[in-house]
Amino acid sequence: MTFSLLTYDRETGTYGGGAATGSLCVGGWVLRGRIDSGLSASQGTAPSTFWGEDVLDAMRAGEPAAEAVARLTGADSGRAHRQLSALDPSGGTGAFTGADSLAVAAHLAEPDLVVAGNMLGAESVLPALRRGYLDASGDMAARLLAGLRAADADASDYRGLQSAALLVLHPEHPPLSLRIDCAEAPLDALEALLARAQGSPYADWLDVVPVAVDRTRAPKKAPPR
Repeated sequence: MTFSLLTYDRETGTYGGGAATGSLCVGGWVLRGRIDSGLSASQGTAPSTFWGEDVLDAMRAGEPAAEAVARLTGADSGRAHRQLSALDPSGGTGAFTGADSLAVAAHLAEPDLVVAGNMLGAESVLPALRRGYLDASGDMAARLLAGLRAADADASDYRGLQSAALLVLHPEHPPLSLRIDCAEAPLDALEALLARAQGSPYADWLDVVPVAVDRTRAPKKAPPR
């Protein structure tokens, strides 16, 4: 019911995930991430949130994404109805598409980037998603949104879209987790939410909250008067 993209920017150490679907609440169902573990996207006609969390645990323990995906999916008797994508801290990727996933269903995995989808309008959606991200400019969130828009402009989820989400993790910045759980035009709503999240007043305090490289960060004390 979904198309998703997971990626890693080696220059900045940034992880990014984006997803959109013709159903509700794609962010809560599909995207998972931890700065010390990587990213996962668990989706399908009977998606497993356990897969999404368990693969992060495995990658944090040092198991490569491809091996972790193969092990977890192989042990699940319901795997034919599910998809799982993962990206590990070294940029390695792994993906699985169950045999009974509703067509069009597929995945494309390469170093630092993996895309997957089911109930797609055409086989061209995933290449469009990949290319839309790679060809885009701007920060990670902007490029992820460009990828989602490219997939939607191609053939999208064959039912259209109802929800969309972004997840961006950077060692020096707070996590960015944006979700549109239900909207007539979720990508437009997501773009509007992103603009607000990156502007005042919301963004004004982000440089004082804890981040991966400084977990005790807080506002500096005001000088004595």
